[in-house]
Amino acid sequence: MKKILFFTIASLCITAASAQKKKTSGDFMSRTGDHFMLQLTSDHWTGVPDSISDHMKGFSRGGNVYFMLDQRFKGNSKLSVAFGIGVGTSNIYFKNMNVDIKSQTNRLPFNNLDTMNHFKKYKLTTAFLEIPVELRFTANPEKENKSVKVALGVKVGTLLNVHTKGKTLLNKNGNTVNNYTAKETSKSFFNATRLAATARIGYGNFSLVGVYQINNIFKDGVAADVKLFQIGLCVSGL
Repeated sequence: MKKILFFTIASLCITAASAQKKKTSGDFMSRTGDHFMLQLTSDHWTGVPDSISDHMKGFSRGGNVYFMLDQRFKGNSKLSVAFGIGVGTSNIYFKNMNVDIKSQTNRLPFNNLDTMNHFKKYKLTTAFLEIPVELRFTANPEKENKSVKVALGVKVGTLLNVHTKGKTLLNKNGNTVNNYTAKETSKSFFNATRLAATARIGYGNFSLVGVYQINNIFKDGVAADVKLFQIGLCVSGL
């Protein structure tokens, strides 16, 4: 996963760098702002049954990295449309629960481990290769680093990786049984495509970002109709 993220960032840096020169094409003019976006988010699931949500503990978080091409409307320099490519990740943390993503059953098991051995730290991670599109408003396009900015958009992604990771096995009393890390990988229960709506509002290179997944995280019939919601900080530039 780290190799995929590194390759994506390295290759897209070349694209972002080449986009710094202003060009005109039809009714659009490229600009030099917000070609790079780094988003750090607090992650939440909606539509989760109580039997699962009661075991969702800790700070679930995500990280999204995108490189964008920004095309300003020649008739209104405050408006622009941007599109790009990048990687979006989400880490959901559980307490006293096992998500058996390698199960051979028809439904994805969320196993309650309150009275059994369990991991001290346990998370479910998803990663998508995504194409975001935004309609942007910049109050002062001549001084973007000192301007109010608003953006509404959508993004579509294809699933790269799903895995669970548990660290430090404990018994039911909370005593250490084995100090090791267990990792399992499988995409069989998860939708291969993610469609999400996005919104940002901020000043200069910093903004608040919200992401709401439109389709379900899981395939039909294998789990509840659960969707991802992210809210956090976006740092943009270049």
